[in-house]
Amino acid sequence: MVSEIRLYTEQEFHERAQQYSAVLSSRGVSVNIEIINKLNARFLRLNPELALCVDADGLWLSANGMKMQPDWQAEVGRLKRASLKSEMIARACNLAEKPSLIDATAGLGHDSLLMAHLGANVTLVERHPILFTLLEDSHHRAQQDAFLSSVVARIRLVFSDSADYLHVQALQNNSVDVVYLDPMFPQRDQNQQAVKKQAQVKKQMQLLHLLLPEDGEMDLGDNLLALAQKIARRVVVKRPRLAVFLANQEPQHQWQGDACRFDAYFQHELVT
Repeated sequence: MVSEIRLYTEQEFHERAQQYSAVLSSRGVSVNIEIINKLNARFLRLNPELALCVDADGLWLSANGMKMQPDWQAEVGRLKRASLKSEMIARACNLAEKPSLIDATAGLGHDSLLMAHLGANVTLVERHPILFTLLEDSHHRAQQDAFLSSVVARIRLVFSDSADYLHVQALQNNSVDVVYLDPMFPQRDQNQQAVKKQAQVKKQMQLLHLLLPEDGEMDLGDNLLALAQKIARRVVVKRPRLAVFLANQEPQHQWQGDACRFDAYFQHELVT
């Protein structure tokens, strides 16, 4: 996991950069702030290493000439088009019942944002200090948005390893309606050919993969399934359409799409 990172910013945003630096330092990441004349596309191309940037739009991750942040404002159009009937994730997670839901594989938080918009009360869990800080910044900025403010009011961010968090919930006999899992690094498909990780992977995901290298079972999500089943009435796993079952455990129900599917595991609950 990244323990030290450079942060680029212009002079007018230096104070804001220092604030982010202090937050990241409290989470175990040493930040080296570098003041530059102009934070633009040319500068990013000439400085391709993984870094952070701070500008008028907040905190960004950069590498290879690209910038990325969990841009929740950019999701507003999708949210306005979404409905309980049109979204497969809504049926899989039974969002019509406005469930309590733990998203244990946060990513950029876009699925959590959609599920909160459709009625879920979401606990978003992320262990990586840089990604968590990016999510926290997006959450804060969304609170200032007229449309998103009511949505993000239903999202609570938790800085924790998901396995640890789920284990503690089980020890405390806490329960939720749904645990949602979307492992970033899918396993191999049924023919043992590498599942396409979207050759067309968006720039956002390319940078996320640089930040979160594939380094073991935790990132594959196998160990999260059993932990989730201890506390949730329903565990929903998002998978590429041809990927093997998480932890080789066959689901009790599936919702199939063209590119992905949702596998569901029920505890004391009938399929709805």
